[in-house]
Amino acid sequence: MFPEFSLRYARLPDRFFLRFDPVPVPAPRLVAFNRPLAEALGFDLDAFDEARAADWFAGNAVPEGAEPVAQAYAGHQFGHFNPRLGDGRAVLLGEVVDREGRLRDIQLKGAGMTPFSRGADGRAPLGPVLREYLVSEAMHRLGVPTTRALAAVTSGERVFRRVPEPGAVLTRVAASHLRVGTFQYFAARDDVEAVHTLADMAIERHYPALAEREGQARYLALLEAVAERQATLVAKWMGLGFIHGVMNTDNCSIAGETIDYGPCAFMEAYSPTMVFSSIDEQGRYAYRNQPWIAQWNLARLAETLIPLIDDDQEAAIACATRVIEAYEPRYEAEWLAVFREKLGLAREEEGDRALAEAFLEALAAGRADFTLAFRRLAEAVETDAPALLELFEDDGALGDWLPRWRERLAREAASPEAIAARMNAVNPLYIPRNHQVERVIAAAAEHDDFAPFEALREVLAEPFIEQPGREAYAEPAPATERVLRTFCGT
Repeated sequence: MFPEFSLRYARLPDRFFLRFDPVPVPAPRLVAFNRPLAEALGFDLDAFDEARAADWFAGNAVPEGAEPVAQAYAGHQFGHFNPRLGDGRAVLLGEVVDREGRLRDIQLKGAGMTPFSRGADGRAPLGPVLREYLVSEAMHRLGVPTTRALAAVTSGERVFRRVPEPGAVLTRVAASHLRVGTFQYFAARDDVEAVHTLADMAIERHYPALAEREGQARYLALLEAVAERQATLVAKWMGLGFIHGVMNTDNCSIAGETIDYGPCAFMEAYSPTMVFSSIDEQGRYAYRNQPWIAQWNLARLAETLIPLIDDDQEAAIACATRVIEAYEPRYEAEWLAVFREKLGLAREEEGDRALAEAFLEALAAGRADFTLAFRRLAEAVETDAPALLELFEDDGALGDWLPRWRERLAREAASPEAIAARMNAVNPLYIPRNHQVERVIAAAAEHDDFAPFEALREVLAEPFIEQPGREAYAEPAPATERVLRTFCGT
């Protein structure tokens, strides 16, 4: 049933990982399986057997050809450096080549205590597994580079966090699990050879065009390429009101994917200072800070690459500094491109940034729902839309802004209908709203009822298309169900 595994990461020197077999669970049960993704990965679905799949996705059986390892990495967590983190509850089964010829990691998350667990149990509660499954797949459908969810299995045992909860294992698929923290792990040990190995692997796997660069130039180009992908990624987050919640360097993917959906959330009432993570007491990873935290993380990557960029340390630092400084205008251009699309603007004009920022200010003043405000804006291309206005507690700023926007739209070479259509193609109607995800988790964890999970998953598979009868999925949380704090689950 499984595709053929390759063993590239497991063929690196032993200091890159620790070999680790997943710890079996007592009663694995497959509760979610992503058949389209499995097909794309090369699974033989004609031979699919649910009981065997549950054993594999729980870690009770290891697929033929897999060599499970726990990867070594370090990381800055909320600005504080930890030199030894590593996969404390995850195991990389191996890599497969998908039907498009791309190499993909397959990893079990919640597979038991590893040598990197630092005293923790290595398990995952069902709630965070379902959250990551729903949110990561929603992000994929929203067009955001992301890790994917292949399967979720309940374990038949309880795990203890704030309260006892059902245990589960998530099967995650990624372009790779190379992180900024992976480079930091070896740089902190002055292991330049290992950093060199990682950089070459990253180029081969994610940026093959850079292999044509001669000598040390390719490593500066690698830093530039990673910075470009991070700028694009975070701009997409900002355009969706997505807050990652834990942008530590060990959660910053070299491939430019969103990785590790812990205390993540989508904003409802727009506020640039919004924080959901229960452990982010200082607001380090607030919505408005995300672009600059990404830049900070990139600076930490740059530090690890200094010996590779130039033999002259001062020259290497100067080159790397220019790349990090160039991130800001690159990100600003990406952000503006995202918000131009959201406002229905295909042409580029000098005042577009101010127009976008003024709309966000109107959202903040009116405490309006971020997602629905952009969606309903398409109805206001020519005339005021009651559905848009009702989102605002105070619509004074919006009333001042709408004529400016319509005046700008008049210079677009498109009909109002065409403008509205292209806005609806980038402004989703359905996102994984916090209260809906919590309802799903409660039904599954407390009543073993996965029907709400399946229903929400189906809705989120088509985020831009109106789905009659499912209007409730587009609505913000009632006052009694607002989720203001989210938790990591580790």
